[in-house]
Amino acid sequence: MLNWLLIFVPIAIALEFLAPASHTLVFLAACLAIVPLAGWLGHATEELSHHAGEGVGGLLNATFGNAAELIIAIMALRKGLYEVVKASLAGSIIGNILLVLGAAVLAGGLKYKRQRFNTTAARAQATLLTLAAIAMIMPAAFHYLAGAGGRIRENDLSLEISIVLLLTYLAHLLFSLRTHKELFAGEVSQAAGGRQNAWSLRNSVLILVGATALIAWMSEILVGSVEEAAAAFGMTRIFVGVIVVAVVGNAAEHSTAVMMALKNRMELSMGIAIGSSLQIALFVAPVLVMVSHFIGPRPMDLVFTPAEVLAVFLAVLITGQIASDGESNWLEGVQLLAVYLILAVVFYALPEVAGATGG
Repeated sequence: MLNWLLIFVPIAIALEFLAPASHTLVFLAACLAIVPLAGWLGHATEELSHHAGEGVGGLLNATFGNAAELIIAIMALRKGLYEVVKASLAGSIIGNILLVLGAAVLAGGLKYKRQRFNTTAARAQATLLTLAAIAMIMPAAFHYLAGAGGRIRENDLSLEISIVLLLTYLAHLLFSLRTHKELFAGEVSQAAGGRQNAWSLRNSVLILVGATALIAWMSEILVGSVEEAAAAFGMTRIFVGVIVVAVVGNAAEHSTAVMMALKNRMELSMGIAIGSSLQIALFVAPVLVMVSHFIGPRPMDLVFTPAEVLAVFLAVLITGQIASDGESNWLEGVQLLAVYLILAVVFYALPEVAGATGG
């Protein structure tokens, strides 16, 4: 673990309060601070998975990893930054199933010729990803097909779809943690007592919560400076939202998913990467829509830009193909990363005004 990088936690805090105008320095310090914290989060997740199983471990990592994004998004909602919020949501979904999963599959595939995972569990998650894509496509389709006359219905439509997504996510939790939990248990899960230097369940939870709280703080500092820092490099707001904020916000999932793949624990690795995207699409986004009715200048809708919708659809399409056969290799990791790079290039070249949709 790169524990020496923890020095950047107090440095980032000091810069935030003493030199808030030094956006580039604040941005870099916050990025470096998140790296070791993500490592601790990953270690705590691994220990919890030994106590509670791979499925619960992956769910906990996704939940705590997305906590920072939810907090940041709520703060952005209060300022009415709806386009940035929706871009970061789309970017998180894309980043988790292409960048995070791609890096994990590539890293694990370079060490092991073939890695296997439960096909039924993977297909169930891939189907839910397809549902998430549909939930993004339909409000956007309604926006463009209904025209000006349908604008008044968009907030109600988004709220209704959000309720359906939340109920589906609850059904997914029931499926994966209770009725079919054996599909998500993993083959290498073992009791914690047989390992050296094993953490207790209490210590694992405390470290997980503590690391998440610090990552949330560092992420808040980072997002506060990311627009100004990115502008210095000629990046547009849509690129910042879809790529930059999403990549840094998913630092915890990046490190943990790769770490688990290198240990030949693809059940947990896929549970983290795909599970995090599912949680963003089926839980975080609907919650933000509901919360926006109480804290934002106006309610937020689920009308994403055409570029965001198309990117999520293509990401879900290739992920479903790779997850359908129950095994992975390094070439599939390269393919996922290639799609991510193609999308990143397109979003970087996309003009600032492309596809703005309002709330």
